[in-house]
Amino acid sequence: MLVVILDTNVVVSGLMWAGPPSKILEAARDEQIQLIATDVLIAELLDVLSRSKFERRLNAMGKTVEAFMTNYRALVKLVEPAAIQPVSRDPDDDDILACAVAGKADYIVTGDDDLLILEQYQGIQIVEVSQFLVHLMD
Repeated sequence: MLVVILDTNVVVSGLMWAGPPSKILEAARDEQIQLIATDVLIAELLDVLSRSKFERRLNAMGKTVEAFMTNYRALVKLVEPAAIQPVSRDPDDDDILACAVAGKADYIVTGDDDLLILEQYQGIQIVEVSQFLVHLMD
C-alpha cells in the first residue's frame, strides 16, 4: 500500500470541493493508500479550516470545522516527525518533509512550488495531485 502525505492545501481542497484532491481522500477511505500526518500538520489544517474565508463554504455544506477534522483524523496515521536539516525556503514545508521521512512515505502530494521544485526528497516523490492520480491508477 502506498504511503502518502498530503500538503494542507490539497487536504482543504479535497475536503471542501469535489475534484481531483477529493479522489485522493476517497482512495484513503477505500484503503487503497495510507495517509500520514503529524500533530503539527493536523494543527495547521485546523488553523486553515478555521479561517473566515471558509466560513461561507462550510455553512453552505452544512459542515463544521470539527466534523472535517474528525473525518480527516480517521483517515490518517499520526507519526512523530523525523529530525531533518532545513531544506525548503518555507519552514512549514520542512514539517511536511519531516513527516514524510518519519512515515516512510512514497509520495508527498502538493501544489506548493517550494516543494515541487525539489521533485523528490530522500527517495520520496514530490508530485502534484494530477501526477499522483496517474500513479494511483497504475
